[in-house]
Amino acid sequence: MIFINEETQQFHLTNGQISYIFHVMKNGQLGHLYYGKALRDRDFRHFQDYENTNPSTTHTFEGDLGFSLETVRQEAPVYGKGDFRTPALILEEQNGASIADFRYKHHHTIQGKPKLEGLPATFAEKSEAETLVVTLEDDQAQVEWALMYTIFRDLPVLTRSNRLTNHGEESVTLKHSMSSSIDLPDADYEMVHLSGAWARERHIETRKLTPGVSSIGSVRGASSHQHNPFLALKREETTEDSGEAIGMQFVYSGNFLAQAEVDHYDTTRLTMGIHPQAFQWKIAQNESFQNPEVILTYTENGLNEMSQTLHDLHRKHLIAPRWMEKERPILINNWEATYFDFNEEKLDRFTDEARDLGVELFVLDDGWFGQRNDDTTSLGDWFVDEKKLPNGIGTLAKKVKEKGLQFGLWFEPEMISPESELMKQHPEWVVGPPHRHQTLERNQKVLDFANPQVVDYLFERMSSLIEETGLDYIKWDMNRNITEPHSQYLDDQVNFFHQYILGVYELYERLTTKYPDVLFESCAGGGGRFDAGVLYYAPQAWTSDDTDAVERLKIQYGTSLVYPLCSMGSHVSAVPNHQTYRNTPLKFRADVAYFGTFGYEFDPSQLTDEEKAIVKEQIIEFQSLRRLIHSGTFYRLSNPFNHQDTAWMVVSEEKAQAVVGWYRAHYYPNPKNDQVLKLRGLDSEKQYEVEGTSSTFYGDELMYHGLPLGVEFNGANHQKAERSGDHQSQLFVIKEKK
Repeated sequence: MIFINEETQQFHLTNGQISYIFHVMKNGQLGHLYYGKALRDRDFRHFQDYENTNPSTTHTFEGDLGFSLETVRQEAPVYGKGDFRTPALILEEQNGASIADFRYKHHHTIQGKPKLEGLPATFAEKSEAETLVVTLEDDQAQVEWALMYTIFRDLPVLTRSNRLTNHGEESVTLKHSMSSSIDLPDADYEMVHLSGAWARERHIETRKLTPGVSSIGSVRGASSHQHNPFLALKREETTEDSGEAIGMQFVYSGNFLAQAEVDHYDTTRLTMGIHPQAFQWKIAQNESFQNPEVILTYTENGLNEMSQTLHDLHRKHLIAPRWMEKERPILINNWEATYFDFNEEKLDRFTDEARDLGVELFVLDDGWFGQRNDDTTSLGDWFVDEKKLPNGIGTLAKKVKEKGLQFGLWFEPEMISPESELMKQHPEWVVGPPHRHQTLERNQKVLDFANPQVVDYLFERMSSLIEETGLDYIKWDMNRNITEPHSQYLDDQVNFFHQYILGVYELYERLTTKYPDVLFESCAGGGGRFDAGVLYYAPQAWTSDDTDAVERLKIQYGTSLVYPLCSMGSHVSAVPNHQTYRNTPLKFRADVAYFGTFGYEFDPSQLTDEEKAIVKEQIIEFQSLRRLIHSGTFYRLSNPFNHQDTAWMVVSEEKAQAVVGWYRAHYYPNPKNDQVLKLRGLDSEKQYEVEGTSSTFYGDELMYHGLPLGVEFNGANHQKAERSGDHQSQLFVIKEKK
């Protein structure tokens, strides 16, 4: 998959789906030639003109006015050599100079994909991917810059990362370091990204590129509710099912920057990496710095195909294989049922009811430790509250397991309450300078994960509880962002944010290695750290604290642009909803929550007998569809950001089965009847049955004419109407007719 022309110094990575091409330019730096649909291999130097002179531009060589770093498309642009666009790298020497000159030194290839030291990243067997490492060198600073490219055999995916190593006698300081930089030949794109806030995460935003910089990012210490570490460029005419798009995703959970910069000749520079604000990294002699990984994907067949590629990559090359092979349990969480107000007797009744409904996993949320009766105390004191659980957490876990349920616990390991025993014992473990005012959020402060002692303490406490309870599941929460970024452990504070997230990854790595059968679900006040970096350790994430089914249509739709359904924590909660105070039918709530990991978030004892019967049926139905939903190919059919209705579907690999979700959150009067929904991904030649009806259709009919949605009440047809009102939903299970 890697073609190298030694004579022309050209590198061509291609797998028959995509081609990524660059070469060594005449000044020794790397020039970008092409990224897009696969091309047959040949000499591609003519893809970039190095001879045409532009007025009033810098030029590298005396007498050669055509070669200018100000205008050429580059692969690894640096600061100070005549390119005035945002560089991929700013490296400062001890004298304060930041004029880097990295030139080609050598290259080598690797079968498969090597791990990144201390960082999450995609993985592949030797037969599944090939890796090219191109090493550049600034011979004056004596620093090497190793650029790593991995192309996957069966997916239109390329990943990029890089590593800097200092071979000089003096230290150098990394001040700006992007993991990936690509110069595209035009600016005729729209930028698509996922933005929002707490309780309305990952809404799809689209804007046309214009000259200048369009960027998203986070300086909160986490990838954030506000901007997800993903960006796509699509053509204006691109839809879900046709047209070009380039997707770029960061495998990192801390501060990030992603941007598209359009210059004065409509070249677009697409970059992604650690946010340079509050970031510097001193690299001493013989030391290295590893940048996180960026995932790149290209499609000519619309956004659905881009999403399907990313879903497959996450499921096969990012999430631990055991969690793709093993079915995820249907859980019930007590948080919205009890909040902090529970005891052992109440939990016994709760788990009896949950068992009778058919739930598979009970999760005890916040409030089981220290003196945690509200959100002002005890974070950090990971010892059981014996007033609530006088027989201990191990006894509770044993009773839960004897009922046939798995047992899970909530932790918020990264946080500390000002009122806690841990704060009294180790005030130096708190993030923030000791003699300055420190900001609170949710009445809590942040533990210093840049300090190895903190990581060791939490590993010991969590390990002890995992072993005492035989724990099956951990919900790892993080309910605030970082302010006053300062570590009493570190000498150099500009390293803090990156050192912090490396500490988080280390604790995850140690726990998941020692306890590979514990299922981790990440949470950050809901969806505040829903990113590929955390998914490497925790194969599912709490999609949002907002459990309202109407709001979840947009949240889950937007999340699906990048992340697979098996990663989305999605629950049926009580009504009126605790975030929006909206009442929705139990069927509507479940029909939305099915398209995720699925679970419940209410007190089952408050259900009527009729509702309990419905929940039992829902659980049986989801169990029958779970493998399809978590492993099938997902299609978005109707966009809630643009249309009245929302619709999506999942199709099995053999195209023998599909499940379709259709939703109308709000009724509007005198609607069009005889409505149909055009499906995707079926086999045109196969005949399909719709479960629960006598209807049969060929695949081509369902895709090109559509699936009938039934007759809606319009004010005059009450005798014929099949559906009406707000919060309508239909779940269609479609199977090949035998």
